[in-house]
Amino acid sequence: MRNWKKLPQNEIRDRVFKALQDNVNYYDSNILGVPASHLDQKVFYQDAPFLDHAPYLSTLIHNPNHIGCHTLGESESFFEGTQQIEKELIRICAEEILLGGNKDEFDGYVASGGTEANMQAIWVYRNYFIQERQLKPNEICILCSDDSHYSTSKAANVLNIDIAYVAVKAENRKLIAAELERVVSQKHHEGTKAFIVVANMMTTMFGSVDDLTLYTDTLEAAGAQYKLHIDGAYGGFFYPFSNDHHLLNFSNPKVDSITLDAHKMLQAPYGTGIFLCRKGLINYANTKEASYVEGEDYTLIGSRSGANAIAVWMILMTYGPHGWKEKILILLNRTDWLCRQLDSKGVRYFREQGSNIVTIKSTAVKASIAKKYGLVPDNHQAPSWYKVVIMEHVTIEKLEPLIDDL
Repeated sequence: MRNWKKLPQNEIRDRVFKALQDNVNYYDSNILGVPASHLDQKVFYQDAPFLDHAPYLSTLIHNPNHIGCHTLGESESFFEGTQQIEKELIRICAEEILLGGNKDEFDGYVASGGTEANMQAIWVYRNYFIQERQLKPNEICILCSDDSHYSTSKAANVLNIDIAYVAVKAENRKLIAAELERVVSQKHHEGTKAFIVVANMMTTMFGSVDDLTLYTDTLEAAGAQYKLHIDGAYGGFFYPFSNDHHLLNFSNPKVDSITLDAHKMLQAPYGTGIFLCRKGLINYANTKEASYVEGEDYTLIGSRSGANAIAVWMILMTYGPHGWKEKILILLNRTDWLCRQLDSKGVRYFREQGSNIVTIKSTAVKASIAKKYGLVPDNHQAPSWYKVVIMEHVTIEKLEPLIDDL
């Protein structure tokens, strides 16, 4: 299960530097046909002594391009060293953190963020339904909740397919079953023949989690075709460690793909989303016109920095599964403390079980307090809720003044 091995810092450093040695070195090799190089020497230091102990910064300077999807086999051989680390990262995320099945059953890559990873999934399934089921784009519909991330709307716009939202209960952010049935029926009568379901593993505003069984039972009862994607951009590196038993992972055979975001809870540099899917699905996003790319390109982004994959791998190797679990437990304890204080003051709020997001009703939060503490509203024009996100820097000492002001 969650059993990747924690590594000491010297071993992490040696592994990354060995990978860089296995990549192309533009100055030592006579490489003439690649439109790339290391970072510009006149702007970025390349021989500073501290770089000998800074594997991530060294990777940035070496500037490996991880274009393509390396879990498929053939990729740009110029960067095969750091690509191997990305492959290992994808394996850990798919098989261990998100409870995968057998080895080599998943594909994936480090995307620019959760937005791209969600769009990648919807792009894959739109093409799947067109190629395998001979559907037209106007017969395919994205299905998600009112609390879903705006990337679903962006994907519908870019990919020119329909999108339908299911209302949630205000008090607990759960899908309303009758509304789901109504939306599915309505879309069926409008000509929809297949749904791309985007289910939430902790929404960015409320930390709420969707009921997968409600989605799948409703669609199957209606005889609808569907593909199921999990948006774990916020919760992917949190929820699996705060909830031992849930269906939002690859142990559930109905889950086809999952998005994670390492630049949220994992505190990786921005630009480190992760897309994961079962074998055979990412092929529907192959851009054969990228014939000059060794292995072709199956990703939405194309060229991307290999340093982002190195950063995420280094974080996971530094903590190991038990160290990461301990970090999540600390954040949960702080969240429990905040909720107890709000309860004692009679302040209305929502918190999903196992979440580190506490969303407070706007009636309890003056605008001056929201501004003072950087509380994020659900709508900047007419806020109904303000959220507190318990990150590593959000200590109880920093929460106490908020409680006093409330």
